[in-house]
Amino acid sequence: MVDGVRASLFQQQRSLYHSYEHDAPPAYPPVEQAILAAAYEHVPKSGFIQDALNLGAKDAGYLDISTNLFKKGPFDLVMYHLVTQRLALGNKVQFLDESWGVGRKVRSLVLERLRANAEAGVVLHWQGALGQMSFAENIPASLRELAKLSDEIWFQAGDISVDTSWYTKRASLSSVYAAVEIYQTQDQSTDFKDTEAFLDRRLEEVRVLGSSIGNTLQWAGHQAGAFVNLARSKGVRI
Repeated sequence: MVDGVRASLFQQQRSLYHSYEHDAPPAYPPVEQAILAAAYEHVPKSGFIQDALNLGAKDAGYLDISTNLFKKGPFDLVMYHLVTQRLALGNKVQFLDESWGVGRKVRSLVLERLRANAEAGVVLHWQGALGQMSFAENIPASLRELAKLSDEIWFQAGDISVDTSWYTKRASLSSVYAAVEIYQTQDQSTDFKDTEAFLDRRLEEVRVLGSSIGNTLQWAGHQAGAFVNLARSKGVRI
């Protein structure tokens, strides 16, 4: 049963093809890219709302009706943030010190991805984004993108595992990242230092509990429940 659930959650990501020798195809068609990129500029001020899409269409030189391209409305703008920041991650972090292990690289990549939220000016609006992601019709796409981010981080960190740990590593990191991102929305510390400390505690739990009970997926399930409870306590509808 557990193996079946684990495989179904990450089967698509297991077959992802990574290569530095080939350019990735554009994430969006040209018109959608133009509108979403323009709308994204309005998010720091307005949040992930329909008005941002409308303004983006106008800024990009299109009529308001062109926003009908985005069947899920503001959620498509949330996904644009998730997708573009994931795709940009590999170009933002370069590991020149060969002494760094995979774990240290994973930590650095997670911090860089969280830093991107702050640099894009979306942290203040991220609880609203999480609310949109929690709608039943949006949950599958949200989870798939979270799994893709986890896979990208492990890949960029140099993980080459091919056994069942491939799945458990990605399940645990997905759960860690989701919890830390929620924490970031409440962090008032300078440069999100408290978020960094929170991340370190969660990663240490993965290391200690994962090795002691030999079942990281069990830990991930526990963390997922804690994440949902935390989100609900902050008013996010999940």
